[in-house]
Order: sequence, then C-alpha cells, then structure tokens
Amino acid sequence: MTSHTHTSPRHANHGNHAIHATSVADDGIRYRDLNGNGIMDPFENPDLSPHERAADLVARLSLEEKAGLMFHTVIETGPDGTLLETPGNISKSPTSTVILGKFMNHFNIHALGTAREAARWSNTLQALAEQTPHGIPVTISTDPRHAFIENSGVSFTAAHFSQWPEPIGLAAAGSADLIRRFAEIARTEYTAVGIRAALHPTVDLATEPRWCRQAGTFGQDSELSSKYVVEYLQGFQGDELGPDSVACTTKHFPGGGPQRDGEDAHFPYGREQVYPGGRFDEHLAPFRAAIAEKTSAIMPYYGMPIGVELDGEPVEEVGFGYNKQIITNLLRDKLGYDGVVLSDWELVNDNIVGDQVLPARAWGVEELTAPERMLKILNAGVDQFGGEECTELLLGLVRDGLVSEERLDESARRLLLVKFQLGLFDNPFVDEDAAAEIVGNAEFRREGHRAQARSVTVLANGTHDGGTALPLAGSPAVYVEGMDPLSFDGFGTVVQDPEQADVAVIRLHSPWDHRDDLFLEQHFHAGSLDFPPGLVSRLRTLAAKVPLIIDVRLDRPAILTPLAGFAAALVGTFGVSDTALLDALFGSVEPQGSLPFDIPRSMDAVRASRSDVPGDTADPLFRFGHGLRLPHLPQAGTATATQSGLSS
Repeated sequence: MTSHTHTSPRHANHGNHAIHATSVADDGIRYRDLNGNGIMDPFENPDLSPHERAADLVARLSLEEKAGLMFHTVIETGPDGTLLETPGNISKSPTSTVILGKFMNHFNIHALGTAREAARWSNTLQALAEQTPHGIPVTISTDPRHAFIENSGVSFTAAHFSQWPEPIGLAAAGSADLIRRFAEIARTEYTAVGIRAALHPTVDLATEPRWCRQAGTFGQDSELSSKYVVEYLQGFQGDELGPDSVACTTKHFPGGGPQRDGEDAHFPYGREQVYPGGRFDEHLAPFRAAIAEKTSAIMPYYGMPIGVELDGEPVEEVGFGYNKQIITNLLRDKLGYDGVVLSDWELVNDNIVGDQVLPARAWGVEELTAPERMLKILNAGVDQFGGEECTELLLGLVRDGLVSEERLDESARRLLLVKFQLGLFDNPFVDEDAAAEIVGNAEFRREGHRAQARSVTVLANGTHDGGTALPLAGSPAVYVEGMDPLSFDGFGTVVQDPEQADVAVIRLHSPWDHRDDLFLEQHFHAGSLDFPPGLVSRLRTLAAKVPLIIDVRLDRPAILTPLAGFAAALVGTFGVSDTALLDALFGSVEPQGSLPFDIPRSMDAVRASRSDVPGDTADPLFRFGHGLRLPHLPQAGTATATQSGLSS
C-alpha cells in the first residue's frame, strides 16, 4: 500500500521523550516506514500477526542483517544518557559500530544512571537503530537489578530501582503472590526505561551447598521452584508477550546447580556438572513449568555433563551450549520448546579485561578454533550467541558453505518474532517524564522494604534462662557490628562498649574463599562454608558480656553450628537492608521466612553429600522449611521446628 502522508520526520524529539516516525497508508493504517520506501510493507503493518510480520521481514534481510540478529552482548551508557562511542570497561566496541556496522540489535545493559537518563539513553539508542536498512529496533536486556548482589556476571544492586530480596529471599518469604507482585513491579520499572528482556529467572536447584549462585535461585525444592517460576513469568510476560511485557530468559538449562565440589562453570576448575544421585530429571522440572508458561527464551549453562545418559545413550561431555543432545534432542524435540535459545556469555572467544582474562567457556571443546566452536554451537541448536559480537565469524561460515543461510533464517525468525510480539516495531520509545515518576517510586520502595522484612528467617530464639531474645522491645542500648549505626535511629541507642549494651546485633556474611586471579572470580563466593575460628572465638567472648542477635546473610548455607552454641537469637537473611532487618527484629513487620535450603551441620557433611540431591547433608543443623515465628505476634505460616530452632 502506498503511503501519501508522513506525520513526522524520520525521527524527532518532542519534549522529554522521543516520538517515532509514523506514516498513514491508503486505508488509514498508521505505521512506521522503517525501510523508508514510502510503502507499508507487511512487516510494517501493525494489523498483521507477529508471525506474518516476522516471516515477511526475514525474507527481506541481507545476510549481514540476519547475522547481526544472532548476537547479544553487553553495552554501556555514556554520561547523562548519551551513547558510548568509545570502548568501555565491559563493552568491546562503540555503540554505533555494533548497531550500524554489525547490525546487532540485542544488548545487555549493565550500569544505568537515573531513570530519566536511562530512558533518554534507550530512546537515543532506538533512534540510532532507525538508521539501519530495515529499522530493526533494539531489544535491551538486563540481569536482575532489584536486590543487593553487585556482580557484573550475575546481577546488580537496585540503585534507582525499588529494592527487594534476592530471588532466594522471595522464595524464603514463601508467598507465590509476593513473587507475582515483585515481577509485576519489576516489569513496570523495566519497561519505563526501555528494558524489554530479562536475563532471568534462574530456576537452577540449590542442591550443592557450596555453589556460588544459589542466591539467584528459588532454593533446593523442585516443586516450589516450578510453582514460583510460573508466578514470575506471569508477572513479567503475562499470558502472552505484548507491548507491556518483558520477555524472560529462563536459565540455566538443564539445571546449573549440581556443580562438582560446588565450583562454578564460569571458571575452568568448575566445568564439570555431576549427578551422583541420578536426579537429572528432578533438575528439569522447573524448566518444564517454564516451557508450559511460554518462557520467551531459555539459556543453557556453561557446565559439561559427566556420566549422564539420555534414553540409554551417553551424553557427550561438552558444555551444554555445545550439546546437540541437550538442546535439540531434549529441549527442542522431547520437551517441545520452540522459543529462542540464547547461549550463556562468551562460549567462542576469551574475554580479556584489563590485565585479567576469563577463558572462553568452551568446556570439552577447548581445542577447537573460534569458528569451529561457533559451528558446533549452531549445530547444537542455539539461536543467539551471548556476550559475543564476532559477526564476521558467522558470515565466514556461511560464505564457506559450512552453514546454510536457511539455518540463519530459522533463528532470525524466532528472534524477530519476539520483537514483534513486544510491539517494538510499532513503538520502541519511552517517556522520560514517566520513567522518572515510575522507577523507584515511594510505593514500590515500601513494598520492597516490607518484602525484605517478611523474608527474614528466625532460626533460633532462645536465651540460656529459657526466655526468648526476639522480638526486641523498647529502646535498648545496642552494640553493633556489620550494620550502619544510623539505621538504629528510632529503634535504640548505639553504644561503643558492649558491656554497656542491653543487646548486641551482629550482621555477618556467609564465609567464602577469596579468589582474584581470573576476571570476575572475586565476585563469586565459593569454597568453604566454615567461619574462621578467630571470628567464632571473638564472638563467643562477646556473648559472655551481652546477648548476641546474629544475622547471617545466607547467599550460601553457611555452617552455623558454632554460632548456634552461644547466640541468643540466630537469624538468616537473603537480601535485606539494615532497616528492614530491624523492622523484623523489633516485630514492626513480622518475619515470616523459612529456609529455602538445608543448613548443613559441618563441612564434612557437605563434602560427603551428593551434588544433585536436595537436602543430602547428614543431620543438618536446620532443615529446609524451618523458620520460627516470634512470640506475641499474629501467627503466619507454620513453624517447622522446635522453639530451640535446632532440628532433632
């Protein structure tokens, strides 16, 4: 259909937000003339289905445009919401190079400024994308960014967004409704600044106590994880992807929890994934639920399966992203998944940042060249290369006759379909004023704070004289370690001498072995779960002077056995601010948390356990589901242990 009326220039800025160019066809349909030919082509027609539009556009794309679709890498913002046109700390190329030169249009954003700056950057990025031959809009993705863990390989602290517990804290709170509400609020904040894809949820099962990524999961239980992923996807995606949705990538298929010795597959020493208990199918359960709930994408993990059989056939011992038996035979054919498969980051090339390196996670195929690795990933059934921008390698494989253009069409169609379903081709722009009002607004922050307090898990609450230490009452004199003293304003008076205190409140991190050889290694808390003996001795001495309330931030299930011997009360948290913790300790908000995993009694028990079996450590100190309710508060939920808090 020929268009006779253009209602705006190719792109214009009106006020504080970008307005996309629109045209009017002969029959009155408004559309964006993305290829500038004056005709409403089928892919530009908003009245056609996403499937019809995607099929039409794939047939129009050049080989270079198809290749660009199949890469998804990190991008950084410039100052004040501008585009970054010099390589940054994480991004490898100027923004205009990857969009106009390599025709890429899927980007994972790391650090963001204010909501207004984030929205401005998103709009500027989309305006740049309009200059490509078919104006394919950008899909901006993010790792989780509403909680407390700052790790560019995993998640980001909330900053300007509302702050909530880590995913495992949402699971500890034990409310499917709360998880749905979190996802709805996160979706609202994401879409306000132009983020339309989530590189989450993580539905790996936390079955290996030493594994460093448990905080991003829903815990050790497959049934609960399956239940919670449905609520999560409903909150972000809805029943179907649409203009208000955020498309989710469920990860890490087929379940990244059972790492040998708990070491993570980001690193060469953690490449092996093992199933000594034969529980491979149990780890698949949350993915089955996510597929039924129409997750937009699935990400395989880095790990390589050791000693696994499927349908009586040994599974090739190569990383899951290279594994045709896992991606095509299991995920595509057996489980019936036809959405996007996005590889985890940097399977093809090493990542060199400053003077550190993170080797390509080419586990089991280390000897292959970069083009050979890419070919194996494609043959496995992956649609998109995460963390890479080496489009020239893919183009070379096609031109050398090793990959057909029809193979690129298959993946390009899946990737474009999501963009059409999200409405990005019709309007990828956002309103800066609205973003500033929505993101991190007072109501969202209140809900996040309350969720944090609710997720606090009381493990033990008994003094030596048979009384209870919690809830705290009045305005006590408090000795504090590991907390901001200013957070006690309105709760009590902070004193420097523990012998002058009525109570001591101590916050600890779960132990880990500090490592910093490979890039990102320092951010992954791995190794022993034992507290150092000097710390334990000092706290025992302190407990002789003043009752101790000890909170441990349980990003992993620390060995709490020595602390339980002298703490007046022992609490576990999973992403909780100081003030939210105090609201729980004083009973202003009832702590309702229950453990999302067992707390082992000793490291010997951990080492003897099977990595793929939930709750497999012998005689745990506190069992999965344990959580006490405070006296003199309305009852909520069911306490699952004795008042002492110790399992019998």
